[in-house]
Amino acid sequence: MTITAGRANNPLFNGNKLKLGTFCSNTIANMTLVPEQWHPTWENMLAAARLADEGGLEAVVPIARWKGYLDNRPEHPSHEVLDVFTAAAAIAQATKYSCVFSTSHAPTMHPIVVAKQCATIDAISNGRSALNIVGGWNRREFEMFGIELMEHDRRYVYLADWLKILRKLWTDPGEFDYDSEFFHMKGAISQPHPRQAAGVPIMNAALSPVGIRFSAQHSDIGLITPFGNSMAEWKTQVAAYKRTAREEFGREIQIWTTASVVQRDTQKEAEDYLRRYSERMLDTEALDSLMHTISIENNIPIGSERLAFQRSRMAIGAGYPLVGTGEHIAKELTAISETGIDGVIMTWVNYVDGVKRLVSEVIPLLEQAGLRKPFAVRAV
Repeated sequence: MTITAGRANNPLFNGNKLKLGTFCSNTIANMTLVPEQWHPTWENMLAAARLADEGGLEAVVPIARWKGYLDNRPEHPSHEVLDVFTAAAAIAQATKYSCVFSTSHAPTMHPIVVAKQCATIDAISNGRSALNIVGGWNRREFEMFGIELMEHDRRYVYLADWLKILRKLWTDPGEFDYDSEFFHMKGAISQPHPRQAAGVPIMNAALSPVGIRFSAQHSDIGLITPFGNSMAEWKTQVAAYKRTAREEFGREIQIWTTASVVQRDTQKEAEDYLRRYSERMLDTEALDSLMHTISIENNIPIGSERLAFQRSRMAIGAGYPLVGTGEHIAKELTAISETGIDGVIMTWVNYVDGVKRLVSEVIPLLEQAGLRKPFAVRAV
């Protein structure tokens, strides 16, 4: 079962039926050429995180990215990414409530290093940290490190071994030896342990059946992009995911998804702006390159309905489009919650403006709908 002991300070386990957070504010989330495109400076990232924290959002989730989507184009903004661990430590110090995530490309980081970093961030945040783990898929990043990008399914064999070591480092009271196909360790130890008793919660994003099965077995939160625009289709996929975790692995798991938000005073204003940044000023070159990489490394055929669906979503940001007035977006989030989704992490072209609008206009309506409890900033 999912362990919640020692996690009283972590809002990921609060009583809200629908949890909310920001996603990707440490880099660009939108393939757009609009001049007001988000710039992932520290000042911007911190401002967005503080607004999320003050508004009672449960999570601040960065994306792990070492290199962008275009080769031999160092000036392209997709290469601009703030480090997730050092940023998480700083955000943990500057906030009081939200869970502060780090994201790790497991093959590029040894579990001893990650264990120590996460425990430190958990201490800084007083038990408000979490880790999003990924096996990697962007080959150009692995080539930059000079390491092999494994065959798709084999990445999850490695990731399971990596996570097993990480959790042992977080909980074992003494030293231990560990010998496997991937790791050969003698006298391994990482002290202090995280403040959260079983170690920090784990999120894992997966698209493939192998990835989803891994997440159902090992993670506290499965981050998915449900296929299709019908909430009935979503409900079936979410139920199957949770059923796999419960019936095959004896675990309860939260299921979260991503959304791209365009909130304006009128529906027309929101839809017009969506067309502006995601159609008329779409960065087609970057999106084409990204989708080519996703196709190859995730075994999604070129020309398939699945890849076309992914492209349509990536053109607007990172996930389901929430476009309209605050009232409309609240209704959409309510419908998403009714599918069994437990949390939504969101991107905006401008995070500061977006989080302000969400907190002032959408969250009160979600409270009225019974999906969230009124929030008061907790004293440190």
